[in-house]
Amino acid sequence: MDALSKIFDDIHLNRTEYIYLKTQGEWSFLCHEQPALIVHIVLVGSVYIQLNSQNSLTANAGEIVIITSGKQHTGANNAVRKLVNALDISNLFDGHKNEAIEFGTESVEKNLILTVRCEMDTIMARPFMQALPEVIHVQHGETTAPEWLQIGLHFLALETQNIQAGRDIIIDHLVSILLIKCIRDHIQNISTKHGWLSALNHPELSYALASIHNQPELAWTVESLAEQCCMSRSKFASLFHEVIGESPLAYLQQHRMRLASKYLRKSNYSIQQIANMVGYTSETAFSQAFKRTYELSPKPYRQKFLES
Repeated sequence: MDALSKIFDDIHLNRTEYIYLKTQGEWSFLCHEQPALIVHIVLVGSVYIQLNSQNSLTANAGEIVIITSGKQHTGANNAVRKLVNALDISNLFDGHKNEAIEFGTESVEKNLILTVRCEMDTIMARPFMQALPEVIHVQHGETTAPEWLQIGLHFLALETQNIQAGRDIIIDHLVSILLIKCIRDHIQNISTKHGWLSALNHPELSYALASIHNQPELAWTVESLAEQCCMSRSKFASLFHEVIGESPLAYLQQHRMRLASKYLRKSNYSIQQIANMVGYTSETAFSQAFKRTYELSPKPYRQKFLES
């Protein structure tokens, strides 16, 4: 599995929930910060999205806005300060799947926005979220929306209104496909050659990242990772640090600890089993490394999440 695919698998986007926002006239909404990707898909009309005074945009019909950070933001019919109260949509995802939420003042101007919330493992997603911008705006300007986007949005709109067996899993997969495609296009279009996102698309380093993410249990060395990239040890180590900003083994260690955290929080594996799954033969050595990262040994760390 390539690096980007495995990273999305690790992040484990799930519990896709959605609501239709049917607005008119003067309107605004508020979405509080949460551990999820928030996606606004504009089907009809437009929406003005604002995270803060420095980060705002207008999305038109056929465009997508991804709030990668899950940060608090507002949506409105335009940038003008509203006299109407903002509708808090943060807790509206449950129970509104089959009916549009209508709000706004009387007007012939109508808007229809499909807003999607995808929960994710925020610890596993941390490097991903830190590397992405807070907002990704998939837009097409004066041109027609790309065919993949038209087909994807059409299929998604049909499925969300189609109350049939298997609908939830189909929507989960459709949203994942759209998100991966949007983020992949963003990665391919970034101009810098430095940073974690650039490495995912790098003709050589992407093989090392894929190896680390696919087989974290192996006893990787700088030499063996360099072999995956068909490079010398010194050239690989230098390039990895230049692009990603840390050494290959430091990156490997951080990924292993995030993975161990996920297993401790979400599985019944024993600590020895988890140690083996992230490349440690010794439970003691694993526990010491884990504590250096999370300031708790594996057992009390797991207990903390069981009690929460």
